[in-house]
Amino acid sequence: MSALFSPIKLRGLELANRIMVSPMCQYSADDGAANDWHFTHINMLALSGASMFCIEATHVEPIGRITPGCLGLWDDDTESALKPILASVRKHSKTAVAMQLAHAGRKGSSYRPWEGGQQIPFSQGGWQTVAPSAIPHKEGEAAPLALDSAGLARVSAAFVDAARRADRLGIDALELHGAHGYLLHQFLSPLSNQRTDRYGGSLDNRMRFPLEVFEAVRAVFPAHKPVGMRVSATDWVEGGWDLAQTIVFAQELKRRGVDWIDVSSGGVSPLQKIALGPGYQVPFAQAVKQATELPTIAVGLITQPQQAEEIVASGKAHMVALARGMLYDPRWGWHAAAEVGGQVSAPPQYWRSQPSTHKELFGRTTFGAR
Repeated sequence: MSALFSPIKLRGLELANRIMVSPMCQYSADDGAANDWHFTHINMLALSGASMFCIEATHVEPIGRITPGCLGLWDDDTESALKPILASVRKHSKTAVAMQLAHAGRKGSSYRPWEGGQQIPFSQGGWQTVAPSAIPHKEGEAAPLALDSAGLARVSAAFVDAARRADRLGIDALELHGAHGYLLHQFLSPLSNQRTDRYGGSLDNRMRFPLEVFEAVRAVFPAHKPVGMRVSATDWVEGGWDLAQTIVFAQELKRRGVDWIDVSSGGVSPLQKIALGPGYQVPFAQAVKQATELPTIAVGLITQPQQAEEIVASGKAHMVALARGMLYDPRWGWHAAAEVGGQVSAPPQYWRSQPSTHKELFGRTTFGAR
């Protein structure tokens, strides 16, 4: 029995295997609204064989976008744009659909990656960003505005509104983006948070706003639907956020009912020095899992089926999430099942693609063709 293709339950959500398609920014929305590109992208990866697909970082207010092309869910137009896409997914796929709710904070107002990815000047359509402290992400950038009490309330309310809209859309699960140097991570890291009020300084204070946002979202999202959190386990910078603080944060999230921790790293500082390699972030997920006994998701350069199987089978993480590997091979889950001995769900239009050497891949042995 493959560990990777064994079921798992997250609150009321039953998943057939331990594979998630990671949220992947497409930078292709129209004023926050999903379009034909998202229709193609989401429907394609909803047939990957993964038990859960997570919609890309979906921003809760316009100034919270990373780029002008980032997806949003802040009004009726952005909500309506997702309806036909999700309807198509539900018609043809059994995958659970999650959504990552996000706010870029000081890393907003940037050009798309293929346009250079640098901050957009105000004179060229850029916007004023916000952050815990008025510290730019890197030298030479315009400083963000430090969020005051009204700004904190506005952002928290925006997360709540997006969570309600996601539920109306039928989203099965939410993941809050507390990683990669975006707003919630900015509050956690002492590199970006130098406040002197109750939201800065001590670890308890730096955790306060991300925990408040989690509590607010958890309170309005249906009790049977899971809510997870993506974290950066380390800033990869001396004196920054680290694994020990991550574990404390995860324990506080556990007390508040978090359903999983998705363990990534980095993103808050251009001074980071990351030791890249296959599965380089898996030890972080393993440490969080061991310390908290929470469901954890391992991410980062997980590309091979046997690699993923070993991560789950050895107990290093409960699940794996793939991003680039899924873009390169949109049927990764099928191929992994064939390699490690699992089954996947596939629409009947594709049943005849099953190789003769893997007759149990879709749980069927005959097709009854005329």
